[in-house]
Amino acid sequence: MEPSASRRRILLVDDHPLLRKGLSELINQEPDLMVTGEAEDGQQALQVLAEARFDLAIVDISLPGVDGIEVLKSFKERYPDLPALVVSMHDESLFAERALRAGARGFIMKQEAVESILTAIRRVLAWQIYVSERIATRMLKKLVDGDARPSARTLDVLTDRELTIFRLIGQGYGTRQIAEQLHLSAKTVESHRAHIKEKLDLGSGTELVRYACLWVGAAT
Repeated sequence: MEPSASRRRILLVDDHPLLRKGLSELINQEPDLMVTGEAEDGQQALQVLAEARFDLAIVDISLPGVDGIEVLKSFKERYPDLPALVVSMHDESLFAERALRAGARGFIMKQEAVESILTAIRRVLAWQIYVSERIATRMLKKLVDGDARPSARTLDVLTDRELTIFRLIGQGYGTRQIAEQLHLSAKTVESHRAHIKEKLDLGSGTELVRYACLWVGAAT
């Protein structure tokens, strides 16, 4: 079905077909919105964007290969006029600010009420910022108080790349698999692992894997 001129065109980027289907049905019920493109990873999303025009991209954080944060950076560089909203199951306290820095205009958890998701979509379409009240308060507090130095064992100390590798470790990937997914050398991945262990004050590779697995399990 072709969208009418009054309906805003939305691209969904999520690797779970059932979640894409559910979000599409929710959006397509609205008279002013329509999903006109879907992608299951960042590379496919860029291909779709090269072939059609969209008014909004909705992106998940966990994507195969290059994760959502890196995808947002690519969108910002190649399509600066395309607003992006992150809809994710991952903890907003860890990912919301990273997503905004990467180029997103909003962040909302997948388990939020339908009305909140639709509000977030319309606000980002209007080029406004959308985050939860809790995250907005936290960001304002950091602005007023200055960036406090994160304590050990908080993932705020990790760079975006280190956090991606930490997440993949927690999902059971080894160094070689991570290197292939992120198009890095195994030596570079090992260097990142060493930095992660140091920043999180973890004594061994086994402790790193255990901590990463616990974190991924708690986030899903």
